[in-house]
Amino acid sequence: MEQYEPDRLSPAQVAAMRRSFRTGRAALTRRSLLRASTGGALAAGGLGALSACGIPAAGKSQGGVLAEDHSAKEKTVNFSNWTEYMDVDDSGKRHPTLEQFTRRTGLKVKYTEDINDNNEFFGKIKPQLAAGQDTGRDIIVLTDWLAGRLIRLGWVQKLDQANLPHAFANLSQQFRRPDWDPGRAYSYPWQGISTVIAYNKKALDGVEVKSVSDMLDNPGLKGRVGFLTEMRDTIGMTLLDMDKDPARFTDDDYDVAIARLQKAVDKGQIRRFTGNDYTADLTKGDFAACLAWAGDVVQLKADSPDVDFAIPNSGYLTSSDNMLIPNKARHKTNAERLMDFYYEPRPAAELAAYINYVCPVDGVREELAKIDKDAADNPLILPGEAMQARSHAFRSLSSKEETAYEEKFAKLTGA
Repeated sequence: MEQYEPDRLSPAQVAAMRRSFRTGRAALTRRSLLRASTGGALAAGGLGALSACGIPAAGKSQGGVLAEDHSAKEKTVNFSNWTEYMDVDDSGKRHPTLEQFTRRTGLKVKYTEDINDNNEFFGKIKPQLAAGQDTGRDIIVLTDWLAGRLIRLGWVQKLDQANLPHAFANLSQQFRRPDWDPGRAYSYPWQGISTVIAYNKKALDGVEVKSVSDMLDNPGLKGRVGFLTEMRDTIGMTLLDMDKDPARFTDDDYDVAIARLQKAVDKGQIRRFTGNDYTADLTKGDFAACLAWAGDVVQLKADSPDVDFAIPNSGYLTSSDNMLIPNKARHKTNAERLMDFYYEPRPAAELAAYINYVCPVDGVREELAKIDKDAADNPLILPGEAMQARSHAFRSLSSKEETAYEEKFAKLTGA
């Protein structure tokens, strides 16, 4: 295996990167920019041999189509990602980890941030994939519910685990066996996204908020509570508060959760349902408490001493954005090498220090501490085993369920 000695970022460079992220882009984070609804259950799986972990050997998927691999001749990887989802240097023009990969391997990465919304991007690539054509992309990053859809359609290629030794060994237990890709035969997480309770200590004025019940039922918070316009996040956190598992709930459970939220709307407890604009409400104190995405909370806490978060005893919701290789991709082996690169501790740590979402890679704490000790100690970035055990996610939905649930949720939120 090749030895890798990456360039070390200086403390000044790291500080500049993090400062740029917070001050220049805090209101337009990757997750809060245009977050489409997410779903898919994550559950812990065993770590061991490939077969024991349920990760199949390479080969053609039931519907997937392997293309002729031009990796040996064409030293390139075409990588499509979401906006603001890669580390950049102080100039804002260069991606240090991608450059490290190129220096080590000789493979040039054509990196494009052309994904702004799951549904929008699906509409862009659907005609080509349905026609059995190359999309021009070797790696795409999709939220778990859409990743599962492409797998079911047979539009992505099964991964060759021989090219992914670090990914197989270092994938966090929390992300090993999603119900839409058991054993990660077709995908590996890029980052995890956790939904927690955020609050403004000054606005709370001594009121405790440790659960969704506190948000919905405490009269001292009337008109100062926010929930998310993303169905899976809001309903999932409400189900957990009702002692229902978001991975196994029924239609009746869903209806009870909707009714509970509707009651809070009717009595004026919930101020409004929001997208990324909850960040402004929270920092100003218009929201005393709200559901929030952990990556945003990390950034908000860095800038405001009044902002903090709580993990309910009932648990919290986690989803993931995932790397996949679409059918007919020309550089499958090169793509797998790049995917594996981000499961090595050092590049994974550099990415985590910049992005601040849940790192799906085990063994990065020591490397991350060299870059940013606060990030290494932050459970929203590197959750420990106890916190991971409290993580849940929304189960995959059938098309019929998706339509029915979104319709009911739209009525609740007034969308």
